[in-house]
Amino acid sequence: MYYSDLIHQVNTRNIGPFNSENRIGLKKIQPLVTMSRCACTPEVQKEDKEVQTDSIEHLKEEVRGAVLTSGAFQQCCLTSIHSELAELKSTVSSLKNKLEVTENKLEVTEKKLEVTEKQLKNKLEVTEEHLEQLRRKEKYKVAFSASLGVTGNTGPFNTEVTLVFKNVFVNTDKVYNPTTGIFTAPVKGIYFFSFGAIHHTSQSMCLYLYKNGQQMIATINYALGDRYEAASSSTILTLEEGDHVHVRLRENTWVHDNVHNYPTFAGHLLFTL
Repeated sequence: MYYSDLIHQVNTRNIGPFNSENRIGLKKIQPLVTMSRCACTPEVQKEDKEVQTDSIEHLKEEVRGAVLTSGAFQQCCLTSIHSELAELKSTVSSLKNKLEVTENKLEVTEKKLEVTEKQLKNKLEVTEEHLEQLRRKEKYKVAFSASLGVTGNTGPFNTEVTLVFKNVFVNTDKVYNPTTGIFTAPVKGIYFFSFGAIHHTSQSMCLYLYKNGQQMIATINYALGDRYEAASSSTILTLEEGDHVHVRLRENTWVHDNVHNYPTFAGHLLFTL
């Protein structure tokens, strides 16, 4: 038994409470323990040294094994990492190719959409223009018609005069003035006009259609014989808002009217611009 074990047993054994006999016994034992400690110390030291040496060698072996195992593990990990990196590179490359294909398809689709958008925009503009024209037509309903309203002959005069057609049949929004004989365009557009009259052929008849003081067309019938004859004319004009149109009688000519309302002046809007 080692001295250390003996001391441990003495320290852990329940030998109290001490009495006089116990103290005497302990005094008797103490020299023996001391002698045993002295006798066993070299052996214990030797054995401890051997144990320590064996433990150190064992630890060295474990460390060398751990180092070898760690190197193999690292090599295995590196191999696995390289393999996974290769797979990732392959996946990234595949995704990159798919992305390029998708981007190309998207670019083509965007171009098609741009073309379609332009076409739709043009169609929308045309549709809006048509709608605006319909709104204007709906808003501006322009038409007038009137006869001279004078029984007998008008003229001849020694100068050109404006004929005032006083007998009004139609006059939307009062576009025609029966006091002055002048039509005023309420909106820019294309207009249709007609005018005509009869006369006794003992005297010539000549009528002019004027736009803003400028002669546009005329109708004429010369003196020939002893009877009544008629003449008329019509045209289409482009008018700006506020333009004036009226009929004038040429100097030294005349027209005739009665209850049948032969001399007339009429016009209406075809469409707006």
